[in-house]
Amino acid sequence: MGKTTRWIKIFESEEALHNCVPPGRIYLIQADRKSICIVHSKEGFYAVQEKCPHNGASLSRGWCSEVNSIVCPMHRYHFDLKTGRALSGLGDRLQTYPLKTEENGVFLGIEESGWSWW
Repeated sequence: MGKTTRWIKIFESEEALHNCVPPGRIYLIQADRKSICIVHSKEGFYAVQEKCPHNGASLSRGWCSEVNSIVCPMHRYHFDLKTGRALSGLGDRLQTYPLKTEENGVFLGIEESGWSWW
């Protein structure tokens, strides 16, 4: 079986998203027992894993760059917000998550496997 996406409401409205995450900022949320950074870059909003895959630093303490990346505060590795690929460093990759806006809020997509053992 294939994978499905479960959508979790993370903000009540697009206005709430803009109020919590101003341009150039990173906002840390907990969704589905995961720590996720919501990033507001010049190109829009993105969601990526919170821990840097290189050394586990908190990306929520990093910053946005002019080239649409999130920068790790520890070693200053850059990760593309669209793809999660490292733009510097050892070629690590971040988990990225889709975001969508509906009339009733802003949602984060969590991919799930379509099968289980039980």
